[in-house]
Amino acid sequence: MKTIAKYIMAAVALVSVAMPALAQTQQNGSSSSSSIVRRGGADRTRGGKDAAQPGVTPRMQQRFTNQDVADADKVWMRVIYRDVKLDKPQNLPLYYPEEVLDGQENLFRIIMRLVADNQIPVYEYLDGKEVFTDQYKVKVKDMLDRFHVLYTPAKGSTEKNPKFTIEESDVPCNEVLSYFVVEKWQFDARTNKTQRIVEAICPVLHRSDDFGGEAVRYPMFWVSMNDLRPYLTQQYIFVDDNNNLPRYTYADFFSRNMYDGDIYKTRNLANRSMAQMFPDPDDRQRAQDSIQNRLEAFDKTLWVPSREEVIAAREAREEAEAKAAEAAEAAEAIASRDGSDTEASEASEQSRKHVRSTRGRRSSDKNATKKKDTKKKKVSKPKAAKASSSSVAKSVRRRRN
Repeated sequence: MKTIAKYIMAAVALVSVAMPALAQTQQNGSSSSSSIVRRGGADRTRGGKDAAQPGVTPRMQQRFTNQDVADADKVWMRVIYRDVKLDKPQNLPLYYPEEVLDGQENLFRIIMRLVADNQIPVYEYLDGKEVFTDQYKVKVKDMLDRFHVLYTPAKGSTEKNPKFTIEESDVPCNEVLSYFVVEKWQFDARTNKTQRIVEAICPVLHRSDDFGGEAVRYPMFWVSMNDLRPYLTQQYIFVDDNNNLPRYTYADFFSRNMYDGDIYKTRNLANRSMAQMFPDPDDRQRAQDSIQNRLEAFDKTLWVPSREEVIAAREAREEAEAKAAEAAEAAEAIASRDGSDTEASEASEQSRKHVRSTRGRRSSDKNATKKKDTKKKKVSKPKAAKASSSSVAKSVRRRRN
């Protein structure tokens, strides 16, 4: 019994000594769990709470992973590349806030935190190719050195599982001014609908030289949306200045296609961009608009419209024609009213001209009568002519006699 009591007392003493050490270890582990910290060594907090987000379980990963359409159900697919510039009003939620504010952080901070903590893989940016295999995985250390991002090795980092700590002020959020987005438009024969799916995104650095020249764009890496989406569902954002309640997440922002981006490339055999195929900016803009219109109207042109749709289209066309006829009649009425006013003014002008012409004719008639009187006064000589004629006749009679 004494021996047993000694063993029990030794076990109690060992537990009492080990518990504080275990608690200290857990505290240190939690303090170093965040890969992006504030300058000065303090942990990054959000609204007074711990910055570490809850982990993503395999069940969450499976739930938020986009399930691709089966090959048997695929009828048509097209891959579109977009340039999403963050200076457009519709894309501002991806850039702001620049600094962490009340638990809100922009998209690039989330990506860099996950990459530095080795929670998601990133892949090399190849010119016009996206290959998401282990062969093209980016080594985070080499990527940070290439883009001159300051970092320190995090606690618990190993060669197989490298982790890095980046201070918030060293994250180049103000230089990431655009994203490249790969979209996959595909028609699902099972649902008879066209789906627009974001497949991958690439942050692009805009850096200018020391002489203040034009900024050069540096694509950093590709991130698969399937790997990133479970973490984006945990960050709510503002999308409208008129409503300050964050109602959407970053995942909603991309799944609902709330961003605005220009088409800079489509997947083609020659692997050429829109700028290479259409050097003229106006021709390129027309080609981009044509592609966008065809994408949006693709599923509408596949099926023969039903009887109800035909009737509705005919009624809409007749209504439009009736409105056009009413507008034409109103325009004719206005034109006729304006024309009557013009005719009245013309009539009054003609009456004035008539008065002036009658006055002119009266004066000319008076002048003509005066001229006639003068002519009558001058014609008194024919009597002398008669006398001469009679004298001539007498002479002839005398000659006969």
